[in-house]
Amino acid sequence: MADLDRLDDQDYPAFTTGQAAKMLGVQEAFLRSLDNAGLVRPERSEGGHRRYSRRQLTLVVRLREQLDDGHTLAAAGRIIGLEDQLAAAEDRLAAAETQIADLRTELGRRDRDDAAT
Repeated sequence: MADLDRLDDQDYPAFTTGQAAKMLGVQEAFLRSLDNAGLVRPERSEGGHRRYSRRQLTLVVRLREQLDDGHTLAAAGRIIGLEDQLAAAEDRLAAAETQIADLRTELGRRDRDDAAT
């Protein structure tokens, strides 16, 4: 029953190669090629079978879109890596901007309190 609790976990390796291929409309060989290229590294079951998480399936979709746009597998992997780095940098920037705004608010409050005393 504990495994059912993990189904909402984006990183839980719940899907076999066959299930993943069917859901995504790709060939199982395509999924194996992504593993062989080191772009999507699925977990392995005790029997050695690949198991994919929802996060990995999302990555496969993104890779497929890049390939459909005419990029090579290596270029697709690099583009997605750069997109992810940019998104992470944007998140850090937004967090820093929030901290700065909070500090300015706090400093303004302190200045008003000091002026009132």
